[in-house]
Amino acid sequence: MRVLLVGAGGVGTAVTRIVARRKFLTHMVVADYDHSRARAAVDALPGRGERFSALRLDASDEAAVRKALVEHRCDLLLNATDPRFVMPLFRAALAAGVHYVDMAMSLSAPHASRPYEECGVKLGDAQFELAGRWAKSGRMALVGMGVEPGLSDVFARYAADELFDEIDEIGVRDGADLTVEGHEFAPSFSIWTTIEECLNPPVVYEKDRGWFTTAPFSEPEVFDFPEGIGPVECVNVEHEEVLLIPRWLDARRVTFKYGLGDAFIARLKTLHELGLDATARVTVPGEDGPVRVSPRDVVAACLPDPATLGERMTGKTCAGTWVRGTKGGEAREVYLYHVVDNQWSMREYGSQAVVWQTAVNPVVALELLSTGAWSGEGVLGPEALPAQPFLDLLTEYGSPWGLREQG
Repeated sequence: MRVLLVGAGGVGTAVTRIVARRKFLTHMVVADYDHSRARAAVDALPGRGERFSALRLDASDEAAVRKALVEHRCDLLLNATDPRFVMPLFRAALAAGVHYVDMAMSLSAPHASRPYEECGVKLGDAQFELAGRWAKSGRMALVGMGVEPGLSDVFARYAADELFDEIDEIGVRDGADLTVEGHEFAPSFSIWTTIEECLNPPVVYEKDRGWFTTAPFSEPEVFDFPEGIGPVECVNVEHEEVLLIPRWLDARRVTFKYGLGDAFIARLKTLHELGLDATARVTVPGEDGPVRVSPRDVVAACLPDPATLGERMTGKTCAGTWVRGTKGGEAREVYLYHVVDNQWSMREYGSQAVVWQTAVNPVVALELLSTGAWSGEGVLGPEALPAQPFLDLLTEYGSPWGLREQG
């Protein structure tokens, strides 16, 4: 399999370190707008000259991405950029006739007059509008294949296939006890993406109502996370699983809640109140005259790069899917989960826990696609494909998952 990886940030670099240990990959072109970042990711790998190469590439330039896919004879495009670049990369892969995998879906837009009651443009709508063209091409666009979304959706499929006859609710629950020494505010993942998903209206799905929205940070609940993390307050956040799971699985309700903490929420609210979450460019003075910049990009530039935090980070991160329903006529409730200890991921891969946990899942998916264990056509979410091969291979990668009976 020949892969064009677009994005050599924390997650993209972790992808290269994981895939370098697997034999299925023939060649990976590591591309980034900053060529030095792509070069650094490649230079750190064993056998880099044979299986890895670096390329400068603008992810917003659809024609350039298509050209790179053709020239490098790629079978698949793996998107490790932020959601702004989903659609040009998605369209470039379709035009080049290759498969596509991403970890976050096309952006949403709130309802114009009722943002906290009704959906406007939903996450992934722009991608699913092209599902017919993807199916006709005979290629697969596997969307939302990170950890959340991604592994969380695989867990939902496993629960539906193996653990339940009927499902009342599927609730993705994410929590951690990570701390970063020396920083009062240092998000462990892209602040651009974090702002997008946390300040947009969260989406909830109910079978008799469909998709609808609520206020950011609504419906707080305390969830007890495994492996020593413990109780964490979780709140509603906009996330792809709620838009993906109901397309393939039968559940009466689907939610996503994230353990953010009061201090983190307060900072996000302050950014919003000051307009610093905005993506539209504003004019500011510069040494050589006025400069047009996005406030959100300025915030991201002022914060430490999440990829650099691993040495100062301690604790664990947990991604998982809580499911309740019935099996054999009896009520059942389980939590399927995946925990990564930052000390382990730094020691084994040199990547901090959150970016490593995100990166390992698309690599597992690539290997399943390369062997034919996963196959299909059109725009598919992870829950559209069999869960057991994925979970078995994830364990083979040395990162096992867990199942906890609740109650």
